Amino acid sequence: MSELLAGSARTWRTEPPEPRLPEMLRALRPDAGLADVRRPAQGPNGRLRALLARHHVRGANAQAIYRDSRAPEHGFPVASSKVAVGFLGDLMTNRRALLLWAILANLAAAGTGLVAPFLLGDLIDRVTGGRLALDALTSTVLLIAGVVVLQALFTLAARRVSAVLGYDLLAAAREEVVRIVLRLPLGHVESSGSGDLLTRITSDVSKMGVAARWAIPTLIVSVVLIGATLVAMLLNSWLLTLPMLFTAAIMIFGGRYYLSRAPAGYIAESRSYSVINTTTTETVEGARTVEALGLGELRVAQLDEDTEVSGQAERYTMTLRNMLFGMVDASFQLPLVGIVLLGTWGYGNGWVTIGQITTAALYVSQLSGPLDRVIAVLDHLQLGLVSTARLIGVAQVDDDRTPGEAVPEGIKLTGSELRFGYRPDVDVLHGVDVDLVPGERLAVVGPSGSGKSTLARLVAGINRPREGEVTVGGVDVMDLPLDRLRTEVALVTQEHHVFVGSVRDNVVLARETTASDAEVEDALRAVDAWGWVSRLPGGIHAQLGHGKTNLTPAQAQQVALARLIVADPHTLVLDEATSLIDPSSARHLEGSMSALLDGRAVIAIAHRLHTAHDADRIAVVDGGRIVELGSHDELMGLDGQYAHLWRTWRS
Repeated sequence: MSELLAGSARTWRTEPPEPRLPEMLRALRPDAGLADVRRPAQGPNGRLRALLARHHVRGANAQAIYRDSRAPEHGFPVASSKVAVGFLGDLMTNRRALLLWAILANLAAAGTGLVAPFLLGDLIDRVTGGRLALDALTSTVLLIAGVVVLQALFTLAARRVSAVLGYDLLAAAREEVVRIVLRLPLGHVESSGSGDLLTRITSDVSKMGVAARWAIPTLIVSVVLIGATLVAMLLNSWLLTLPMLFTAAIMIFGGRYYLSRAPAGYIAESRSYSVINTTTTETVEGARTVEALGLGELRVAQLDEDTEVSGQAERYTMTLRNMLFGMVDASFQLPLVGIVLLGTWGYGNGWVTIGQITTAALYVSQLSGPLDRVIAVLDHLQLGLVSTARLIGVAQVDDDRTPGEAVPEGIKLTGSELRFGYRPDVDVLHGVDVDLVPGERLAVVGPSGSGKSTLARLVAGINRPREGEVTVGGVDVMDLPLDRLRTEVALVTQEHHVFVGSVRDNVVLARETTASDAEVEDALRAVDAWGWVSRLPGGIHAQLGHGKTNLTPAQAQQVALARLIVADPHTLVLDEATSLIDPSSARHLEGSMSALLDGRAVIAIAHRLHTAHDADRIAVVDGGRIVELGSHDELMGLDGQYAHLWRTWRS
């Protein structure tokens, strides 16, 4: 038990750790002391005040968090803000026509919205000058009414075009995220923890979606309205435009203050969500171990601590937002006061009219809405930018293979001096050799943790060995393109997935365009699944997945095996592929498959020893080494580890 607890210090620690938010932000100010950020001395609010007082990100320091997040212990890297902006810029560039229509439609809506204040100002000047006739008043009122209706139509068109642009951006971004995730090396995905990638493709995609669907179009609309209104104010009176300088200065100062600190805060916040997801997922998946070892209270304490750190991060970013909103809200009141004061002075000197003062005041009132939206959008854009940086950062994971042009000559699979470890300097396999004869069935047995599944992953080309190589037809499996590799060697594990679609769609994934219905049926018969598939409404065209027909774990595993048969590789790696099926059904299934597997080499990681009994050769793995190799009868004659395992299993 002590070895188990020592194996994962972060997961099973017994002492309450220090808050991790300061460590997450340490890279922002390497010289900042953290002595006053401690749990016993201060509550969460005290730590937050200390954090705000000490961690100021300025200039290049803002990128330190990105560099820090590329370290292996943080899972997937985070792209720089420049890369994220470039990604969004490329999406916008590819939609120039739609973007231009959005700008033009908003310009038209803004332009018509500026006519009514001008007409009202002119009306006031004519009234005060005694130059207004009844007919002129009627025509002015009708003109204003027509402008309002026209503005409503332009606004409707502008919002529609902006919505189309936003959803088009969102669709393109999501498609790119799927492409990025699908090209990830599987070994890196598994070594990075279960929470990080899950958070990125759920929470971060959602935040990026809000930015693409709402924030970017709203920013375009607001900027166009603000620009058009400022131009109109200058044309109305340059003197009455001067108070807007105060608003510009406050917004520039507040924006710089916010933008210099927000990226790091949002990255720390998103990272805390990843930690929470990791802790929760590990606890749920390891629930039996938690219960067996009485570790429930420790896991709850771990989740409480992760949640507290996340709360600190959220309070940090919320404080930044409140500071920004407070400064901006105050800045909205200054221009109107300035216009009244300057207007009174200018009117006394004959430089402006009452109508111009009224028009300027109406324009300023109109500006408050777009300016308020810009500030709100700024916050969502920061969230979207950080989320995009985290998503695009996934694309910066190096490929674990560089496909070459060599073509296998034959189908013989050989592994020589294979060494591999999931952590540096800690090998799981120690110089293992595999020489698989075409058509041979090799069973790999041994205690849990001995390296059986790791060997299967190396043979299937999932991971690259630290030393040695696995070749098929004389070519390293890591040098083969994935689509070619899967026609040579394929792996089926005890894990399975049913995709939304028909039974046929799930079976023909590897040969979507060439597999026939007859081949699908033969594959299902081979894995003893045709009986229940034929009874489904629609047979092989029955819909599976969420909201459709749900399969049992055993049925899903049969579909996975049928998928493998249709792929038709010459070498199969079965890593406890029938473990979710009851023993009698598994025995029957393996018997049904045996005829179809003739002529193919099979490496079977066996947990039920009747599978090993039927194999041509049996490799006993212990401590990352093959300690025994031979047929069932030969190994029983040795009276070694295999004989002991066999007798134990039989009893």
